[in-house]
Amino acid sequence: MHYLAEGLRLPTNGLDYTILAIYFVVVLGIGFAARASVKTSLDFFLSGRSLPAWVTGLAFVAANLGATEILGMAATGAQYGVAVVHWYWIGAIPAMVFLGLVMMPFYYRSKVRSVPEFLLQRFDKSAHLLSSALFAFAAILIAGVNLYALSIVVEALLGWPKWVAIVVAGIFVLLYITIGGLSSAIYNEVLQFFVILAALIPLTILGLKRVGGWDGLTGSLEQSHGENFLSAWGGTGIGDANPLGANWLTIILGLGFVLSFGYWTTNFAEVQRALSAKNLSAAQRTPLIAAFPKIFIVFLVMIPGMVAAVVVPNIGSAHSDLTYNDAIPLLMRELLPNGVLGIAVTGLLAAFMAGMAANVSSFNTVFTTDIWARYVQKDKPDAYYLKFGRGVTAAGVLASIGTAFIASSFSNIMSYLQTLFSFFNVPMFVVFIIGMFWKRASMKSGVWGLVAGTTAAMVNYFVIYKQGIIDIPSDQGANFVSAIVGFVAGAVVMVAVTLFTAPKPEAELAGLVYGTEAPGADEPPEEGDDAWYRKPALLGWGAIVLAALCYLPYSL
Repeated sequence: MHYLAEGLRLPTNGLDYTILAIYFVVVLGIGFAARASVKTSLDFFLSGRSLPAWVTGLAFVAANLGATEILGMAATGAQYGVAVVHWYWIGAIPAMVFLGLVMMPFYYRSKVRSVPEFLLQRFDKSAHLLSSALFAFAAILIAGVNLYALSIVVEALLGWPKWVAIVVAGIFVLLYITIGGLSSAIYNEVLQFFVILAALIPLTILGLKRVGGWDGLTGSLEQSHGENFLSAWGGTGIGDANPLGANWLTIILGLGFVLSFGYWTTNFAEVQRALSAKNLSAAQRTPLIAAFPKIFIVFLVMIPGMVAAVVVPNIGSAHSDLTYNDAIPLLMRELLPNGVLGIAVTGLLAAFMAGMAANVSSFNTVFTTDIWARYVQKDKPDAYYLKFGRGVTAAGVLASIGTAFIASSFSNIMSYLQTLFSFFNVPMFVVFIIGMFWKRASMKSGVWGLVAGTTAAMVNYFVIYKQGIIDIPSDQGANFVSAIVGFVAGAVVMVAVTLFTAPKPEAELAGLVYGTEAPGADEPPEEGDDAWYRKPALLGWGAIVLAALCYLPYSL
């Protein structure tokens, strides 16, 4: 992410800072209110598996709706136009539906406390330990991205020094997670979801008004950027040149399948929200409920980015001091009056904190339950792990401050995030998907699949792409290819290792492989389960159909 332009300082006043202060007070108040419900480690790490589906569903989408996505996807809209819809309607909705309908029954019925713990049950300790270490490392790296991005935005918009922004945000996230555990993080994410919407909706409406409505926006962009700028698939034929640096095949396979499914189905920062639901039905509905706002959020980030491309025709070019990442801050300065401006700034900070909190809360769970309690300090009293979990939360926040400097070495934080996903989430996904659908997959194949997938993705990015062995037009295109390479390498190695090693005894696969039932898997139906909005399959197919209908106007 390039530093935001110095001229983007916002004309904030006392009213705006009052709104910001009220928000921080409410955040801490939610943390203290949640503290009363934290009596065991399960309460701290998974909210005692007691939360309703609508709460976990909104937290699920808010955990992903970090400011890196808001700024990054608005920048993508300014740079690539309508192509940004791929990250939502292909790169999110199908995978969220798959998680809800297919994978959540495996996660929830197995009573695991984390995604890596499922690999322990399906494979062996080596796969479990490696996946736990990889996930914990990735979670801290991604939390650092949020902190670094926050410091840049706050310095540019409000004039705060970077270290002040990092320390203030880190302290608030540390306090409300340490005090109230996952419940505090989730209820704050629900609040943050609505604050983010309150910031983006006025920005989108006023932005459209500034450029003469939708017709004025599309007319200006077609004249200045060409008709492919307003088409999701224009210029994506194999061999065609386009700014995205990707063709339809790498978009569908790299983004729509490998990166998307790898992120949404195995990223514990998201899955943890569903595991905190009160029963299996609520757990399944969590990502499905989240899918519906996800379908429409794309308009709230894409349109401001495209508006910025009209307001500043040369944004992102050598002829302007404004980068694509400046799109949202530019419109905030140009369009929002005081008061509304305070809400918008609060929304940005809320988004950063939601993204950071999701990764820190998942990190403390994995590090405590999957690494410390399993391999370092076994069989301690539950109170010990509750205390240790609070302590490791502080360590995670401090480590995030350190990894923020790693993020500063990348010119585009969205590309950096996609790179991390191709390295860490994709290999885990291939191990999960083969382990879930192939009984014969041996216990040892899990760890070697993780090693092969991660190694292959890194070699493709750092050697084949960065050294110019194969010409890939952009970082984004290289990430798609790295994801595909990592998936294929992990799958091939898993099959090869399985042919020479022993499978897991079939009696131990109950509830871990598709088509097998865990003992006691049938749950008594919850009152009202026959209502249409409580049926996961109906919600899932409804989300896919709605996303497909939204695609139609932009598909040509």
